[in-house]
This record gives sequence, structure tokens and C-alpha cells, in this order.
Amino acid sequence: MDFTDTITTPAELREIIPPPHEFVTNKEVSELDEHCREFIARSPFILIASSDGSGSIDISPKGDPAGFVRVLDSTTLAIPDRLGNQRADTFENVLRHPFVGVIFLVPGTKNTLRVRGKARIVRDLALRESMVVGDRLPELALVVDVTTAYFHCAKCIIRSRLWSVEQMEAVGGKDDLLLARTMVKHGDLPISVEQMQDIILNDEAERLY
Repeated sequence: MDFTDTITTPAELREIIPPPHEFVTNKEVSELDEHCREFIARSPFILIASSDGSGSIDISPKGDPAGFVRVLDSTTLAIPDRLGNQRADTFENVLRHPFVGVIFLVPGTKNTLRVRGKARIVRDLALRESMVVGDRLPELALVVDVTTAYFHCAKCIIRSRLWSVEQMEAVGGKDDLLLARTMVKHGDLPISVEQMQDIILNDEAERLY
């Protein structure tokens, strides 16, 4: 699509959105204090943003029991890798361009925690053993050396009504076959949606860890 009114410089942007107040810019910290650690310990779900360094961006969701992301010290996080689709987009990106961003969410909580840092792919056995769930040892861990962290205001969660029961009832769970239908269509697979759904459900039952 063609547009006739676009923003192309920082100066043009700041004519519309004034520079942030110092209250906002000063809230960034370079170490994970007690507030950051407590929030991370409560979080069962994160989003990791990574880049291949040439303009391709990926955002990957990760979830596990609350506290699955380990705070190793005031500037180091460790995120276990669980069984997935084996695309390994985040790991592939980190090998090319190690900088990542992580957003921590806590169900029912309006605020989020945003962390930036430089990542490494680690296989140290002691670390992986500390991340065992049941009897399943993760093969890899993503270790993030934190450069900045800050709590994000609640406006986006409030606007979306993300955690409201009414919102979940209104828009959630409308199409349990969505993934199966799109995989068959987008992949031009020679199987039925029902067969694909059986594969998905078996994967969920047998390959969580």
C-alpha cells in the first residue's frame, strides 16, 4: 500500500510524541534488584525477541511453571529450552547476533518487566540439572547477561483487558482447530485437518518435556 504521510526522522517523531519524562527514563536499571527478582520468580510466561543482525526479527514465547527463568546473579538470567518444533529461531539468531529482549508476564498482574541483554547458548550440566522438570533435563539453556531492565506501565494490559474473565470468554477458545487448519493449508499437507489435530494433541501430551 502507498501512504502519503509518513514519519521518516526522529525530529518528526518527537514533534508528535514529546520526549519521555525523566521519571520514565530514570527507571531503567542495570542490575536485577529485589523487585525484578520477585517478579521473575512469579512469571510463568515470557516473550523473547531476537534478530539475525540483518533485519529479520523473531519473537518467541516460552512458558513453564512460575519461576522457570533462573536468576543466577544480579546481571545474569538463564532460560531453559524445552521440546518444541525444532526451528530454534532464537538460538539461530543468537549465534549471528547475540542481543535479545525479554518481556516477563504474570497472570492477573497489570505490569510487565522488560529486560535487554546479550545472550549465550549454554550446556553446563549443573545449570541444566537445576532446570529439570520431572525427569526431563533440558539440552540447552539461554543465558542472558543483562544490560538493562525496567518495569513497563500497565496501560496496554488495561486497554486489552488481557486478564479479565469477560475478555477471555469473549475472544478465547473460539477455534481449537486453528493450528491444525493453518498447518494443513499453509504447508499444503496431504492429510486432513482431523489427522493433523491428532498429531498436535499427541505432541502436546507426549512432548511437553
